[in-house]
Amino acid sequence: MSRVVDFITRRRGGKGWHWTDVFIWVWLLGGLLLMFGPAVWLTLSSFKTPQQLAEFPPTLLPYAAEQTMVEGYDKPLGLFTVTLPDGSTRIMAEVRRIGIVAQMVDPEAPGEIVKVNIADRQPVRQMRFAVENYTQPFAQFDFLQYLKNSVFVTVVATLITLLTNSMAAFALSKYQFRGRNLVLLLIVGTLMVPLSVLLVPLYSVISAVGLFDSLWGVILPTVATPTGVFLLRQYMLTIPDELIDAARMDHASEWQIYWRIILPLAAPAMAVLAIFSVVWRWNDFLWPLVVLSRKELYTLQVGLNTYAGELNVQWHFILAMTVVTMIPVVLVFIFLQRYITAGIAGSGLK
Repeated sequence: MSRVVDFITRRRGGKGWHWTDVFIWVWLLGGLLLMFGPAVWLTLSSFKTPQQLAEFPPTLLPYAAEQTMVEGYDKPLGLFTVTLPDGSTRIMAEVRRIGIVAQMVDPEAPGEIVKVNIADRQPVRQMRFAVENYTQPFAQFDFLQYLKNSVFVTVVATLITLLTNSMAAFALSKYQFRGRNLVLLLIVGTLMVPLSVLLVPLYSVISAVGLFDSLWGVILPTVATPTGVFLLRQYMLTIPDELIDAARMDHASEWQIYWRIILPLAAPAMAVLAIFSVVWRWNDFLWPLVVLSRKELYTLQVGLNTYAGELNVQWHFILAMTVVTMIPVVLVFIFLQRYITAGIAGSGLK
């Protein structure tokens, strides 16, 4: 631990500060804030109440206004620190607010109503995490069903993507045939075609084969990705052809060469493509929204749209469930990152 601290606090100027030390620290801290700041803000905001989310200026930490029961009123009233005209302060409860004037009462003597400008009061608050933002969607909505559908679509689509893209990359990298470069050029060229152009023909094909309003209709049109083919093909070009020639001399079939030689050596690139595929499928919104019409088949991203009504957007639920949807992607990245490093260190010839 001391070595880590010494490495982080090491300065070019020795005990003093060199201008490059200041620049590097500002650059690194700025990058850290830029990368993790939105995630921290999202996580903390997911524990805020709807009232606090509507406050301006916003606060970083989640706070909740204190309330108290006042004699003569059926509901608890919010407490405020009120600055009176003589400069003194009192803790008072708000009865109602009309424009910029709030009607306040003293909880100890609720008979007299005092009119106060809203600029002369501050809410009495304490830090509180609104965990009901996470518990209520599980109890009131079909969140678990949406989660199950998203997991099924993501896992199956990722497995099929790895299989089909690796096969295409193997053929384009290790087989010599006429028009190979043209095929690769056509595959990569499809990256310039936006999804909005493909929606109508894809929808027609899915309807014709009977996959409309089915999770398989969400999975199958997205498994062949030009990015995955290009990524795996470029990596497989670095695998020596002598390995394949030696396997063929030992009477290995093309499937055995692909399954036992190419795939293990291409494990780092496969792990990278798996991360990309999980992020793509998990966060996909437009295509599932087009294909699925039954609520029980919704994925998480489409299901979260149910919290946004025409006149009311439940931001506290949306933020909380967005944090939940981030967790599987982060876990997959952390898990596969180790295999990427191990695959790079262990691949190749010895």
